Amino acid sequence: MSEYTPMMQQYFEVKKDYEDCILFYRLGDFYEMFFEDAKVASKELELTLTGKNCGMEERAPMCGVPFHAADTYISRLIKKGLKVAICEQVEDPKAAKGIVKREVIRVVTPGTAIETDSLSEGINNYILCIEYQNNQYGMAFCDVSTGQFLVTQLDSTEKVQDELAKFNPSEIVANDAFMISPVYMSELYERYGVPVFALSHEVFDEKNASRLLGEQFDIKNPDEYGFSHIPFGANAAGALISYLRDTQKNDLKNIRSIKTYHNSDYMILDRAAIRNLELIETLRDKEKRGSLLWVLDHTKTAMGARRLRGMVEQPLTKKKEIEKRLDAVGEFGQNMIEREELREYLSPIYDIERLITRITYKTANPRDLLAFKNSLEPLSGILTILSDMKADKLIEISKNIDPLTDIYELLSASIRDEAPIGIHDGDIIKEAFDDEVDRLRSAKTNGKEWLMELAEKEREATGIKNLRIKYNKVFGYYIEVTNSYKDLVPDRYRRKQTLANAERFETDELKEMEQTILGAQDKLNHLEFDLYNDILVRIGNEIDRIQRTASAIAELDVYLSLAYTAEKQRYVRPAINERGIIDIKGGRHPVVEAINTETPFIENDTALSDGDNRVAVITGPNMAGKSTYMRQTALIVLLAQIGSFVPAKSADIGVVDRIFTRVGASDDLAGGQSTFMVEMNEVSNILKNATKDSLLILDEIGRGTSTFDGLSIAWAVLEYISDKDRLGAKTLFATHYHELTDLEDKLPGVENYNIAVKENGDDIVFLRKIVRGGADKSYGIQVAKIAGIPDEVIDRAREIAARLENNEGELSSKVQKIAKEKKKDSETIDGQLTMALIDPGESDVIKRLKAINIATLTPLDALNILDDLKKRVE
Repeated sequence: MSEYTPMMQQYFEVKKDYEDCILFYRLGDFYEMFFEDAKVASKELELTLTGKNCGMEERAPMCGVPFHAADTYISRLIKKGLKVAICEQVEDPKAAKGIVKREVIRVVTPGTAIETDSLSEGINNYILCIEYQNNQYGMAFCDVSTGQFLVTQLDSTEKVQDELAKFNPSEIVANDAFMISPVYMSELYERYGVPVFALSHEVFDEKNASRLLGEQFDIKNPDEYGFSHIPFGANAAGALISYLRDTQKNDLKNIRSIKTYHNSDYMILDRAAIRNLELIETLRDKEKRGSLLWVLDHTKTAMGARRLRGMVEQPLTKKKEIEKRLDAVGEFGQNMIEREELREYLSPIYDIERLITRITYKTANPRDLLAFKNSLEPLSGILTILSDMKADKLIEISKNIDPLTDIYELLSASIRDEAPIGIHDGDIIKEAFDDEVDRLRSAKTNGKEWLMELAEKEREATGIKNLRIKYNKVFGYYIEVTNSYKDLVPDRYRRKQTLANAERFETDELKEMEQTILGAQDKLNHLEFDLYNDILVRIGNEIDRIQRTASAIAELDVYLSLAYTAEKQRYVRPAINERGIIDIKGGRHPVVEAINTETPFIENDTALSDGDNRVAVITGPNMAGKSTYMRQTALIVLLAQIGSFVPAKSADIGVVDRIFTRVGASDDLAGGQSTFMVEMNEVSNILKNATKDSLLILDEIGRGTSTFDGLSIAWAVLEYISDKDRLGAKTLFATHYHELTDLEDKLPGVENYNIAVKENGDDIVFLRKIVRGGADKSYGIQVAKIAGIPDEVIDRAREIAARLENNEGELSSKVQKIAKEKKKDSETIDGQLTMALIDPGESDVIKRLKAINIATLTPLDALNILDDLKKRVE
């Protein structure tokens, strides 16, 4: 290392402990990066790659960013899945002897960001720690920006995937065993953009975890938190605390409480359900507008928006808790004036949860404190209105809101309303808050008057009419005299600088003033900085009260938003039952109705139970509204279990443990899966994990393969689902296989429904109404005409359809052709079924063929006959 310059030696000394990070190395007003870090950063940030003399023959690759704009650049790097170690100057360069001392003050990772540029207001930013051991997954989630900390333990890969879909972490840290667990690492990063980092096994040690949890959360008896039942969850929680302390370089004062939970406490929604029901974003454009969250979200605060999103992703399964939420929404529905007053009070409230985190990290600027102060002002008014509320949830919220009057008064007295963003430049502290600040500020202000008076006195004494007293950072204060008057300069002036057209001087009196003025300014800046940090500490010491208040405000915001939505969209309060009954009268799709405000939405009923109407087989043409109807049923159930009113005339909702969806056609080219394979994977997941208490939304099962294979799969799936001994789940099953309507008479619990259509010659009108009974037509050609297919193609399609209906169907014609020609050959039917040569001597086969009534032959009957004939030939 001796060849390198002292500065570069210091760089390498720091870098060796942060090999997996981009090191932001502070040099003056810039953060510089060197060598491989510089190459990576210059590419990702589109910076110019330069070089620096480092003592070797070759210059070190280098790039840099201004320190005041570092947050923006750091945000871009961590969104790429990279880590950034911030190496700061930790001593005053003016007082340093030799190289300025530098240390890494924080490591910013995708899951630990707290900077505004790195976060979305209405979305939590979770980091997840996993310990995989003995086929168990201990999981600990933390949002560092808000202090939320959650712990659970799961026993299957599928459940882990469900939690990943729910929390959508931006970073995962795990033990080595997880890296070779059944959860695919490549899928997590390549498909979902979640970087995964391994931690040493020591940090997952049980004793180490117990110690860290005790220190962080003041846990004296782990059993009180249920850790004895989730030991690997506790280990993961301890490991996560260790990782956060290592990266954040502080005591994590903002992470104050821990919550253990079981996934059975909430309705489980996998990625397919969240995607297909468009809960958070639309399928096509990935936009919030057009999603269920878009309809519901009329929150006034970022905290409320995050809480509402979490509720949409985690509906409840406990009737009592659902009813409490409904009571709160209902009371605001009955008290519109109070509701709107509260919404007005919430409007000026900033993101208290994230502000208090930045305050405890001491990264909050004066503007943040002003926003924090303004957020506290409405609290007393909110409490006054809530004092008359009767719902249990609202009483609980009222108890948890602290008006924080002392903190508001502290900020009102200390921080100037015009305070700058920077904390080193002064003008932060209000007058009358600190006597020394007032004295130094007075000296600074009076100094300007002193200088003006001195300049006037010198002009009179010397006769130099254009004499000026000026200042710059290099020479300080000086008297400037142009060359035309330099003969009048008295001997008591000492020359400081000669210019082309002027001379600059100092005097004993000016020098004394300079020391007073500049000393006052320097002392004032340092004093204001110290007072500012003291204010941050004083506020941070009240974090428990502040976080409890922030959480209560977030919850209040959600109930106000749901009540506002209910009134605006004409929603009703659902009844909640545990009898397995879903009875919806006049149901509507919340999103379709909200978007198409000019067209009245056609209401429909839904009746499902654990008894005779477990499965509804729904037939009807494309575009008639089958998918909309099924989705609206799922969304109404989900809304009810969130604790929201629902779009219907009435609704009695039986609590479901899961909602599964198999909707639409999509492939997974990146994963090497065809449309049909994706469909079958989703069906497989449903059949393996659904229970009798689940709600299944299945649309066009089997359409991705040949007619007979698809029909056979759909038939078998329907049999399996309807069987109470095997599954017996409540199911909406849409299909174009009209043969499945025969199952109503064969399988208990199956009922037929169809979407009504009005025919007008060759044209059709979709009535959007679901009625009892099965459809006998698909109206595919009519739909194609509506879609704009050329008339020539439509006419030809009708000819072909007519011929097929006159017993010239593909399967029947092939059977007749084979029987007639009696060729020694084999032929594939629909790519799956093969019939061998039919020998003329086999009269029983020929007799069987002659006996077929093709006019009444269904595809399924043809399949069975072919199978029988093939066996006979073989």
